[in-house]
Amino acid sequence: MQPFASHSGIAVPLIVDDLNTDQIAPVQAMRDLKPDYKKLLFMRTRAEEPDFVLNRPQFANPGILVSGNNFGAGSSREAAVWGMLANNIRVIIAKSFADIYRENCLQNGLLPVTLPAAEADAFIARVVAVDGAAPFMVDLRTQTISGPGGPDIVFDIAAADRTRLMEGLDDIGLTLKHTDEIVAWEKRVANAQPWLQEATDSRIR
Repeated sequence: MQPFASHSGIAVPLIVDDLNTDQIAPVQAMRDLKPDYKKLLFMRTRAEEPDFVLNRPQFANPGILVSGNNFGAGSSREAAVWGMLANNIRVIIAKSFADIYRENCLQNGLLPVTLPAAEADAFIARVVAVDGAAPFMVDLRTQTISGPGGPDIVFDIAAADRTRLMEGLDDIGLTLKHTDEIVAWEKRVANAQPWLQEATDSRIR
């Protein structure tokens, strides 16, 4: 997974609550052997609503998505994150996230930023006002959002989540950071309880 330090891009205001993973990545479009994840993103909504925000020319090359409450509700569909990344959206700023979707973001190098309601509303107003005319910058090193229309915004993120994003580590990568400790523990156990190394499953005959 690609490490994340900072990301600059056009912020897209998709201010809707409870956007679910089937809206983000429609299941019908994933039946191909090799889905086009760039086209997959909001494919059904884009086709049905010509004025949908991602169809507007000023948002043709998004970098940041801004939304409402409970973003990513529904299934654990990881393609709903892959579609974002395929469109160079590496940051989603929302009032809240569905837990599974937020975890999928962290596992794939996409930064989920949660802002308190008042700060979120003020930031949304800035994004709507600029209407894609200028980019915003999200810096994970300083935990700030900067851009036109107002002062920098400081956001919170758990230290462990910040580390995994900045180092580009999924759960396996995080585990492998402790390879030496794991190997040392296995050796200690092998020496202290050698009989366990020869144990077999009683169901195996």
